[in-house]
Amino acid sequence: MDIVSYNVNGIRAAIGKGLLNWMESRKADVYCFQETKAEKSQVDLSSFELFGYNSYWFSAQKKGYSGVAIFTKHKPKNVAYGFGNDDYDEEGRIVQVDFDDVSVISVYIPSGTTGDARQGYKMQWLDFFNAHINKITQHQPNLVVCGDYNICHQPIDIHDPVGNKNSSGFLPEERDWLSRFIDGGFIDSFRHFNKTPHQYSWWTYRANARANNKGWRIDYCMAFSTLEHRLLDAGIHPDVMHSDHCPVWVKLK
Repeated sequence: MDIVSYNVNGIRAAIGKGLLNWMESRKADVYCFQETKAEKSQVDLSSFELFGYNSYWFSAQKKGYSGVAIFTKHKPKNVAYGFGNDDYDEEGRIVQVDFDDVSVISVYIPSGTTGDARQGYKMQWLDFFNAHINKITQHQPNLVVCGDYNICHQPIDIHDPVGNKNSSGFLPEERDWLSRFIDGGFIDSFRHFNKTPHQYSWWTYRANARANNKGWRIDYCMAFSTLEHRLLDAGIHPDVMHSDHCPVWVKLK
C-alpha cells in the first residue's frame, strides 16, 4: 500500500495548479489531504472517480477553513469522521478509514502561531488527540497516522533550530509531546529510512524560502510499531509545488 500525505492549502487552488494530473501520474493507493478548505460538494470529483478514487471528507463548520479528506482506490470497510466530540470536531481535523488489515488517518493538527490563546488550545488539542489515538491502537494497532502535525521534532527537521527555538511548531513542549507520541509506539517512517538533514515538507512563502530550502519538516506518516516489518520505504516530494507544503509518503507491504 502506497500512502501519500499532503497539506494542499486549499484543494480547489491545488487542483487549479495541476494536483489532479500529479495524482494520476503518482498513482498512490491512498491520498491523505489536509487543509482542504472546502466542502465535498464544492469540488468536481468526476475526474478523481474516473481514476478510481473514492473520497471521504470531514470539513470545518467555518467555510474555507481547515478540513481533511482521504482519497482511496481501496474501498474501506469503515469510515470514522471526527472524534465524536463537539468541542473538537467543529474545525474538521481528523478522518479515519479502516481496511481489512490496516487503518489510515488523515489529521491536521492546529497551529499555534496566532498567539498564546491558540497555542494553549493546540497543547490541549494534542493531549486529547493522543488519548484518542491510544484508544484506537488498543484494538486496531495496525494504524498509520498521516498529516500536518505542525511540529518539527528534532533540530535536524528545521533549517534554523536556534533562531526558531521560541517559535510555535518548535517549542520544547511541542517537541516533547511528539517524542512521547512516538515513544507510545509510533515510527516516524521517513526517519526510519532517511537520517540526512535538510529534508523539509513546508516553506514559508516569504523571503524566497523554498528556493533556498529554508524549511520545516512538519508533515509525517507515523506507523504504529506493529507495522514495522511491513515498512518498505518512505520519502518526501519537495519538487511538487501545488502548496506551501509538499507531499510525504510511506509504502507498506
